[in-house]
Amino acid sequence: MKYYSTKEINKCGAHYNLIVGERSNGKTYAVLFEEILTNYVTKGEQGAILRRYLEDLRGKRARNMFTGIVNNGKVFELTNGQWTDIIYKNHSWFLCKYDEDLDETITDAEPFAYAFILSQMEHDKGAGTGYPKVTTICFDEFISRQGYLPDEFMLFVNCISNIVRLRDNVRIYMLGNTVNRYCPYFEEMGLYNVKNMKQGTIDVYTYGESNLKVAVEYCDTYKQNKSKPSDVYFAFNNPKLKMLTTGIWEIDVYPHLPEKYTKEQVKLRFFIEFDNECVMGEIIKGKQGYFIYITRKTTPIKNDKDIVYSFEYSPNPYRRRNIYRPQYKFEQVIYDLFKYDKVFYQDNMCGELVRNYLMACRKL
Repeated sequence: MKYYSTKEINKCGAHYNLIVGERSNGKTYAVLFEEILTNYVTKGEQGAILRRYLEDLRGKRARNMFTGIVNNGKVFELTNGQWTDIIYKNHSWFLCKYDEDLDETITDAEPFAYAFILSQMEHDKGAGTGYPKVTTICFDEFISRQGYLPDEFMLFVNCISNIVRLRDNVRIYMLGNTVNRYCPYFEEMGLYNVKNMKQGTIDVYTYGESNLKVAVEYCDTYKQNKSKPSDVYFAFNNPKLKMLTTGIWEIDVYPHLPEKYTKEQVKLRFFIEFDNECVMGEIIKGKQGYFIYITRKTTPIKNDKDIVYSFEYSPNPYRRRNIYRPQYKFEQVIYDLFKYDKVFYQDNMCGELVRNYLMACRKL
């Protein structure tokens, strides 16, 4: 088995390194071992591990963060036998070793990595004196299929600021599984081509006259391995499972057009703008009742009286933000058809865009 390595993306010399790919391909292991633990043992530099929720770094989830590295004997090997294990306490990870003579566990004097929780950043912002020895930050599972925190990107950059302070020697790794093509970090960071990347490629973004550099890798360990022994457990005829076995983006299967219709059957049109894309919804009077059919919109919206759902603020009464807050009669009709699952899609990608828009609406 060939697992992921940070070797190629490190050649880009980027401040931010986004690594996207299939689950269990070694992304997290590579950053924890190659970038955090190794740097601490060889250079005395520390790391920071960032997650979205407190539950992500509580109890056994935190204790088992480095279990694979310990079980492979890498701690013993890297420290020449000085340490054999890793312990988690006080929101930090320490090297440790059981001393048989003292009959107790001996712990290193300082942690090699600290834990940070995005959802707690409003309480921690500006606290403390910084982390001058931290040179590597690992944000694991930054791509979510269940949704994001309100104004999450600002929480993220505040966390980075709290760690970095006035330094420029910190390298940030953001690791994500291909569970959702729509991620607010892509837009906030100006990563316009992520959804079009091919597996096995790296894109590098620069920003005007600044020295900021962002590298995005769509890793392709599947191509190197062809298949993994565990793939046998996910061989069902379900397209969503390809994310586990090949690393392609996970997409649900959505209901398609149930019947053909004519222009006369279209009673109302509206549009949804989200993630720099646009779809058109048509309320259709079908043979068995009303339903919505959603298709791609590839040309600009020109009519000010078109009904448009978008998170952009506008005084235009036909520009609406939240589909779950109906104010006019036409909005109530649209809301009810979504509520009772009377919505059909041109393709699964349209369904994914609308699913993410609706998920964002619920958080408003």
